[in-house]
Order: sequence, then structure tokens, then C-alpha cells
Amino acid sequence: MLRSIEPFLKSLRARQRHFDGGRSLFLRGDPVKEMHFVLTGSVHLVRHQSDGSVLILQRAGPGSILAEASLYSETYHCDAIAFGAAETRAYAKASFKKLLVKSPEFTDVWAGCLAQELQSARLRSEILSLKTVARRLDAWIAWNGGGSPEKGEWKLVANEIGVSPEALYREIAKRRR
Repeated sequence: MLRSIEPFLKSLRARQRHFDGGRSLFLRGDPVKEMHFVLTGSVHLVRHQSDGSVLILQRAGPGSILAEASLYSETYHCDAIAFGAAETRAYAKASFKKLLVKSPEFTDVWAGCLAQELQSARLRSEILSLKTVARRLDAWIAWNGGGSPEKGEWKLVANEIGVSPEALYREIAKRRR
């Protein structure tokens, strides 16, 4: 289990922010000025595809840093959308970077967070490389401990595994027969 990053952030000034469901925290191309620590709810990093579909790049829940790689970018490379009501604590990017320089212990915890996100990104990449909806769904289920998503979340799963909701519903119907 990784150590929480939250205790290290207490030394930084922050502003608490509330986002209603469906509201953007930032959009692709916006300058990166803050780092968001999710307190409650869920925020999704999404990339809109040319065919109109949406690909979920991150589901940041309580205790997560949203778009952690943006610390090293000038602009955001995707959109962040609150999935239901969400609360974050926003820290100035510059003060977050200063803390990394000042605290080797924080730097170690931050590296652990980045490593965990890298592992998740690699797994998502592997899932997206699978050729069939059935194999993608099997991999997603295995990744999530063998359980199915809660009612009403199938469309999110479709976005996460890069298939249309209709294709996913057809696969689910096949399995029920």
C-alpha cells in the first residue's frame, strides 16, 4: 500500500473547490496552474475522439491527485469532468514543485504515486490493444477484482475500454444467455 500524499500537502496553501456533476475543472489546452487533490466524488480525465466517443484516461477518486503528469506540462492534454458532485483541494503548481525540492520524503511518496499511475496506464493500454469486446471486458473485470460495475456504470466501462456502449451491451447480453 502506498503512503498517502495528503499529509505532505498540509504545509501548502490550498483552495477548496466544489464542482457539480458534469462541470469541467479544466479543458484541453488550458494552462496548468493548479494541482487538484480529490476529496470527495470522482473526476474523470477524458479525451474526446474524432468519432464523437469519449475515452476515460483516469478516474480520480478521493485521495487521488488529478492529472498528476500535468505538473510537468504547460497545458492540459485532456479535459477533467466531475462525475457527480466532487470536491477538490487545489494547490498552486509552483508551490507543489517547491515542496518536491524541499522534501525528499515527499519526493519519494510522489514517485510512488507516479509509479502506480504508470502501472494503471500500462494496464489500460493493454486492455485497449485487445481485439474483441469480450477480451476487453474480461480484462477490465479481472483488473477490477472480478466484480461487475454497479448499475448505471456500464457506459463508463465502455468509455474506459474503448468500445461503444452498444457493443458492450451486446456482449453483456451474450453472456446472460
